[in-house]
Amino acid sequence: MTGMSARFSRMLRRLPAPRSLSKQLLAISLIILSVLLLLIGVLQVVLMRNFLFSNRAEAMETQLRSIPRDFYYDLVNFSRSSAANNAAAANGTGAGESAAAEADKAVPGTAAALSGTPDPIAAGISSGMPWLENRSPGGDNSGGGGMMPGNWRTQEGRRPLLLDAHTTIAVYRNGAFMDLQADTLSDSPAPRLPDGQYEALLKHPSDKATGEYELIHAADGSEHLAVFMAMSRPGEGRMLVQMSVDTAPLTDVIMRQLLIFVGLAVVALLTGLFLYLPALRKTLVPLSNMGEAAQSIDAGNLDIRFPVDQGQAEIDQLSRSFNGMLERLEISFRNELEAKEQMRRFVADASHELRTPLTSIHGFLEVLLRGAADNREQLLGALNSMHGESKRINKLVEDLLLLARLDGAAQQLRQKELLLGEVIDEMQPQLRMLAGSRRVSFDISYGIRGMVDADKIKQVILNLFQNAVQHTNPEGGSIHIALHARGLRAELSVRDNGSGITENHLPHVFERFYRSDSSRTRKYGGSGLGLSITKSIVEAHEGEIRVESRPGQGATFIVALPILPD
Repeated sequence: MTGMSARFSRMLRRLPAPRSLSKQLLAISLIILSVLLLLIGVLQVVLMRNFLFSNRAEAMETQLRSIPRDFYYDLVNFSRSSAANNAAAANGTGAGESAAAEADKAVPGTAAALSGTPDPIAAGISSGMPWLENRSPGGDNSGGGGMMPGNWRTQEGRRPLLLDAHTTIAVYRNGAFMDLQADTLSDSPAPRLPDGQYEALLKHPSDKATGEYELIHAADGSEHLAVFMAMSRPGEGRMLVQMSVDTAPLTDVIMRQLLIFVGLAVVALLTGLFLYLPALRKTLVPLSNMGEAAQSIDAGNLDIRFPVDQGQAEIDQLSRSFNGMLERLEISFRNELEAKEQMRRFVADASHELRTPLTSIHGFLEVLLRGAADNREQLLGALNSMHGESKRINKLVEDLLLLARLDGAAQQLRQKELLLGEVIDEMQPQLRMLAGSRRVSFDISYGIRGMVDADKIKQVILNLFQNAVQHTNPEGGSIHIALHARGLRAELSVRDNGSGITENHLPHVFERFYRSDSSRTRKYGGSGLGLSITKSIVEAHEGEIRVESRPGQGATFIVALPILPD
């Protein structure tokens, strides 16, 4: 069975596979259905054969057991007596020992087995066999019953057993086998088993119909189904009656049923071929829609999505998965484009910021080389100017290095548990000095603890305070710093009464090198990186920063940081 499966698999691999998914599914479905129908046909033949044979065996056993057992003994004795009489008549002898010897020759192997036979007529009448009481040798008689209706055979003086033409009866007794073909008018002789099997059957008699049977192959090659009945009678030896029937008619019934099944299977396959293909095409429509959508998607057109809710749960789930992937890819491409644009602006702004002081230093050096170095005042002025520009370059480089370290590097922080109010208190003298004549006020809630890097938080406060100083009037300006707890977060706000920020500038205030008033920030040495650094530090602490402002009403920067529960 395994070898046949392997050959079948190799044969399938040799066949050219269809390129279309619908045709592949159709071919696979039809092959599987054909294999299942073939298995059903094989099982049907095997089971039906066993079922028919068992039913026929039970019917034959019932038929054998419905007749009195004395009848079989009388039938055997009568057959032997008839054979002896025929032999005696043929040789012109009496019914003595010579006639018996001739009978033994006529029925080989029965003399020893069937010896001591009483007169069949007397035995029939004395045993109460009604089918033998009205026997009239040479005449007609319509009496009798059971398996022996009809006319007497005048040649032998008895009636035949009217059975099916393919049914035979034989008797095995004391090693002798007697075929009752002449009594059953069968078309073929009874098949015979080896004597050993007959002896084994005699040792295990059964009084009930069990449906057990033996398949015997006759000399002409035909197969016969045989059942057996063992019997005994006082004063007689044990005897085994064999009834057999040719299995050809039963096999013909099975083959006709198999042909009908094959015809129906072919009709079912053809019907499935014509009905399944359109249904399969309709089923694959959602998959075709996904293929069309996939052809429309490329790197520059990631806003297209696969269709969902097409009525197939698996296809819909696949579409949602692809749509989620496309959304992530679109976000990734958009972020990459924004990062490239930011990098381009960053390089341009950094180059511009570095070029300005370098150009200034280069100009002063040219002046000195042309002879200004001999003039002490011009020399000191140029040196002071170059010193200031170098400080700007140094500050810019430090800010750039700090941003590089802060970008996605929260592990650079040295966090520890601190009271945020005390950190602000430590900075008050420095902040008042930076404010100059501006009015500074504080509203601090003490006792708020958080895991922070003290130096980085001080830099956040300093950057926001310097930004407020740059955008407020030195004479009438005011700056207010507040710290309060809001749930599990601490809110640090820096508010000024400066010129404020216009609405179009609000989304960009935290971008690198961005200036809402470039002339003022450059005047105070700003490079446009302070708020970017502030945002990076706050996000490294898992916090948030935002700005609220209206033109002419000042601006308020609010920092929210996580705090520790009491």
